[in-house]
Amino acid sequence: MMVNVGLGAVFTAGIVFTAYMLMDSWGGASWVFGSVVSVVVCALALLRERQKTLIAGAGVAVTAVAVVVSIVTGHSMPQEPAPITALAMAVLVGSALRTLPLGPATGIALGGVLVTIGAWVDGRTAVTYLATMGMAGALVLGLSLRAVDRASRANGPARRSSWSSGSPQR
Repeated sequence: MMVNVGLGAVFTAGIVFTAYMLMDSWGGASWVFGSVVSVVVCALALLRERQKTLIAGAGVAVTAVAVVVSIVTGHSMPQEPAPITALAMAVLVGSALRTLPLGPATGIALGGVLVTIGAWVDGRTAVTYLATMGMAGALVLGLSLRAVDRASRANGPARRSSWSSGSPQR
């Protein structure tokens, strides 16, 4: 719960900051599309514990559509995924890798990697580097936590001696 509260605060601050910076640099309504995409993907990241496969897949799909729109429109719109969108997608991919069965987790991770490759097709910018670092972190962290969870389940609960059980010894 506290993780989601913290993520929500980071997502909100990032969306507002990005919108402000786009209003200042690109002008006009350039900030609207990226902000809507960010809000949707961030909301999905916050709801990731419900229907994990569907929500993670939807987040990657929304981000993929944003990247395609960014490529098609050329330089008339800011590049996607925006940094906060990339962070939210990384949260979804990392969570999927940690918790989902191997098949769906692999599909979602592959989708995230393809979205990141799409960002590179759109051009080399700070946005591209941030998206790549986020995806790399999601892949490493998600797989690492999956291995830790698997090892802890394999070892089972720690054995307790009679002294730690709380019952008096006679």
